[in-house]
Amino acid sequence: MQEAGKRVSAKDQERLQYAVGGKPVDLDRSLLGPQSVTWRVNREAVLLAGGGCALLLQVAHPLVAAGVAEHSNFRERPLDRLYRTLDLMLRITFAPARDAIRAVREIERRHARVRGRLRETAGPFPKGTPYDANDPHLMLWVHATLVDTALRVFEMFLRPLTEEERDRYYQESTIVARILGIPNDLVPKTRVQFERYYRHMLASDSLAVSNESREIAAAILNPTQPLWLRGVMPPVRLLTTGLLPEPLRQRYGLSWPTWEEQVFRVAVLATQLAIPWLPSAVRFFPHAREAWRREATSTLRGTPAASHAAVV
Repeated sequence: MQEAGKRVSAKDQERLQYAVGGKPVDLDRSLLGPQSVTWRVNREAVLLAGGGCALLLQVAHPLVAAGVAEHSNFRERPLDRLYRTLDLMLRITFAPARDAIRAVREIERRHARVRGRLRETAGPFPKGTPYDANDPHLMLWVHATLVDTALRVFEMFLRPLTEEERDRYYQESTIVARILGIPNDLVPKTRVQFERYYRHMLASDSLAVSNESREIAAAILNPTQPLWLRGVMPPVRLLTTGLLPEPLRQRYGLSWPTWEEQVFRVAVLATQLAIPWLPSAVRFFPHAREAWRREATSTLRGTPAASHAAVV
């Protein structure tokens, strides 16, 4: 019998099985696994460099921005949402399936109260337009920003991925999309379709960058508190602005002079050279290190490594 704290309901087990395309799920194993491209990409702590960019991409959508502005303390603790999102997504990726579904339920509990109406017109969305954090279209956009940013940061700082690796990474990301509750018929079926969707969103007026979007961006890029953040913000601002796609830079009104672009390139090169020399305790996320230790222990005990990350 499972311990009370480790029980997974039949409903949650069905949800896990649905996420991996109907295959059996070992609750003590990750939904992905050491054979997956996702583990090799998402273990790298340098992905933190893309956190600010991903967040600004998300809140460029006025309905996402409204939810953050009205249901968080972003002014006092501007990075809380970023850290919370990162932790939950790493748990879904690296933790055993029983813990991954708990992370999903935690996300849903937080989302349940994030709903309301726009206080002012923003782009194509008139004042009073309802928003809901569980809106699948908004969830898909947030998910897409994390997928795209992770790939771009990995390739920028570590190495280019092959076409096959990019395809596999995207297909593995659809497992996460489904477990988060994004309807399967809304999730792009292939990487090419995903890239087409992403480019469409960047060009569309849905990313209108509202006044709330700019207020959140200011809190992230120029925080007034806590005080210790001020000392580390120059490189964060540089990386965030440099990674942000040009259309969004313009909509946020962020300048990108030639000298900043040159500094950005030097910073990227210096990081590329440093990463191979970093100890694993610094280079890799704790969630990933624990997952690799767990897999190694299971292998030593004679239990074959499992992965549910096959294309479905």
